[in-house]
Amino acid sequence: MASGSIFTFDTDPQRVASPWLAPEDSWRRSNSDHGQIQPGHLSDYGVTKLEAEPQEGPTEYKLHLLLRPRRTYTAMSTISSTQNSRIPASRSKIATAALSASSQSRQVRLQQLTTQLLWRLQQSCAYHALNPKDLIIPKLPDDTDDLSQAMTPQKPLPGLEESRGALYEIGVADDGTLVGLTKDEMDESITTLKVMAATLGCRVEILRHVIVGECEWLETSELVDSVATQPAQIARQARLWVVEALVTPDYSMKNGHPDGSAEGRREVKESPRATESVVQPSRGRSTTDQLRITLTGPTTSGKSTLLGTLSTGTVDNGRGKSRISLFKHRHEVASGLTSSVAQELIGYKGRAIFNYSQDHVESWIDIHDSAENGRLVFVSDSAGHPRYRRTILRGLFGWAPQWTILCLAADDTDASSTKDGASSTANDVLGVAGAGVDLAKAHLELCLKLKTPLAIVITKMDLATKASLHRILGQLLTHIKAVGRVPKILQPAQGSVQEWTAVPSADLDKVKAVTTEMDRDGDLLKFVPIILTSAVSGAGIGMTHALLESLPLPPVPTANDYVGMALNPEQPSCLFHIDDTFSLPASYASLAENPDQNDMGTVVSGYLRFGQLSVGDSIIVGPFPSGEDDFKGMTPEDRASPGNYGLSISHPSSAELAKIAIRNTVAASTIQGEWHKAKIVSIRNLRLPVNTLEAGQVGTIGIVLEMPQEKSAEAAFETPLAAPRIRKGMVLAIPSKHMADTGMSLQAASGLTVSFRDPNTASLAYGSLVNVYVGSVRAAARVKGVSKLALRNGSNKAKPEETEDIFDMNEHDEPAPTYDLEFSGGVQVTLELLTSREWVEMGSQILVLEGGRNDRSGLEGFVGTVVEIVD
Repeated sequence: MASGSIFTFDTDPQRVASPWLAPEDSWRRSNSDHGQIQPGHLSDYGVTKLEAEPQEGPTEYKLHLLLRPRRTYTAMSTISSTQNSRIPASRSKIATAALSASSQSRQVRLQQLTTQLLWRLQQSCAYHALNPKDLIIPKLPDDTDDLSQAMTPQKPLPGLEESRGALYEIGVADDGTLVGLTKDEMDESITTLKVMAATLGCRVEILRHVIVGECEWLETSELVDSVATQPAQIARQARLWVVEALVTPDYSMKNGHPDGSAEGRREVKESPRATESVVQPSRGRSTTDQLRITLTGPTTSGKSTLLGTLSTGTVDNGRGKSRISLFKHRHEVASGLTSSVAQELIGYKGRAIFNYSQDHVESWIDIHDSAENGRLVFVSDSAGHPRYRRTILRGLFGWAPQWTILCLAADDTDASSTKDGASSTANDVLGVAGAGVDLAKAHLELCLKLKTPLAIVITKMDLATKASLHRILGQLLTHIKAVGRVPKILQPAQGSVQEWTAVPSADLDKVKAVTTEMDRDGDLLKFVPIILTSAVSGAGIGMTHALLESLPLPPVPTANDYVGMALNPEQPSCLFHIDDTFSLPASYASLAENPDQNDMGTVVSGYLRFGQLSVGDSIIVGPFPSGEDDFKGMTPEDRASPGNYGLSISHPSSAELAKIAIRNTVAASTIQGEWHKAKIVSIRNLRLPVNTLEAGQVGTIGIVLEMPQEKSAEAAFETPLAAPRIRKGMVLAIPSKHMADTGMSLQAASGLTVSFRDPNTASLAYGSLVNVYVGSVRAAARVKGVSKLALRNGSNKAKPEETEDIFDMNEHDEPAPTYDLEFSGGVQVTLELLTSREWVEMGSQILVLEGGRNDRSGLEGFVGTVVEIVD
């Protein structure tokens, strides 16, 4: 089973290294003259035998690739007569011809050889995205037919576009013995290899021809004299050859045209730094509905266990057995506490459930295939311990979930504290200072503040008592009704089920009744479904599957969801939020074609806020610090994270926070923001290689920055500038036509004005440090002003009662351009971003958190709306 992350790659796939060369020369190609391979002798390499064939990796040894038995040799200089007798061979020319005529046996061998080639190619892939069952082997031509048609490469199969290739050593035994083949049998083997490669959308390049010995065999002559009764035996001699061939994806067929051209495709201007191969995946886009969900809740509330049971179809043993596959770190396994965001994919089609319990499901690609035209549910499991508060908020904000599922444990913590799987108390989590903190209430209140549809799953029903269940349900109903929402308790069918291959019809009917009411009302925030579950007994798991299969999808996001275009003229036509970056080649295609290339681009992960991105698109990335700033040479690893100030519970002292701020922070307004051009070279949607990512979808995108050239005084030629480091919180965007026509650039915010409906926001102190979460941005900020707004009689416009800005050091400078959004009532807070500028969308939801204290959960914050952006 794949580990629990959407972005799980083999960060260092095995390189295609020739066994003929030393490790330091493994990328050196054979001696060639203008592409013509020159035959070599064994003495040129100083070896008599290769290392044994590796069991894993992209190197394959084959004695031959003939689709018929090999001829019998009377003598071979490369092996002894005893070894030669073990090599299968035909007894006569007649027997060979009879077997060659058997198209069925030849087709079976071709199937086996092609499947083996696929496996070797996958060994040099970052992710194996294809199963042998998906192969379509072409019908093999007859012996008399020309095989050239079967050697025309098809489009590369999904997942092989990024393979680094596979090496075939033909004429070599598994133990590395250089046996060799005659020229005619070697040519026939190479033809077979080209047919195999063409089936997978690959090409074959011969890297070296080596003469390893000589051989002799007897050939039967034809009967020409009717008097003769026995055919004559003629002795033949020939050299024995070993050939090394490299099989790589054929990038000339990337767009379905032999020359690689694409009709109707947007023209992309190449730059010296953007020479990555743009590989068009075999699948254009995923058309299956995709629902994005985040699991949240206090620590030990059973989030990971619930997801493990949903994704594997197995019940838990009460000690977290089903969640082990989701953990990424050793300390998570040891402590049982999730500290990172893990993801899993579950598919639904009709009533069928597609997860790792299905025999044919081995990867997310299988789930894509099985649930096609059904529904894919992408579930993120976040941390629950206050120590990992950033991870909690990353799950709620960074991935912009379409639904949030709050997990709360039903067990009585006092009565069941000694039982396996019991929930932790606030005293266990926060110590004596936080003994009175209600962590479940803190998570619930935060979820109710957010503008995200909410469902609640009550876990650990196997440990619940009537008193504990009555208590938690009473608290839930009270808080939900207090904010004007309607709770809907869904009772699962009686009895427990421990196998879930299909959604139970009775559970589905109950859920459909609630979701139909949601659709009819049109407000997904109004209703809050509540389900009672146990991952140990299996109770309620079928109901949870029914809920995931039936939850309404929000409308496809657009650029005008938050505010009208008139209020936000800098809105691009496409926007992708970056939540994480990876030190991986943007496309393994270029690595296979040019292994010496150093600049491989970057892979970024996140979600597409609106618009559409395709392979080959020209985009802009940012905002970066200006090259004139002192921060130019500093990467995120070199300096403290902007979000480190003021939020960690390990920094309870306000005085200490002030010292940190004075020592490490500068106003973002003093740093100029820059945007760099880039090109998209690869896209994956939930691990599926695609050509296009649609609005609202999650994916990873490989990009290559187009850096301008600079001429050094000491160099004769221009050299490209070093590419800056991309960080979390940045965005990829395609400027709108209006922006392109007017020369307008995307904004890079240095300050914000946020409106809050909660009057308690006025308690924020002037000059205090806070952390803000908006989109995928987590940034430190300083409060520069707080204004209470009161409505005038007969007017919808709000008037500030009091405004104070004691940290405005630029009051005599020209005012920066701002864009206002009217807001009625509540509190307005002016924030100055620290350390770096950020892209912030007008009208977006924002969370402001003060510095942490040990007597709080760390989730007490204020949720508001961005109404003004200072560039």
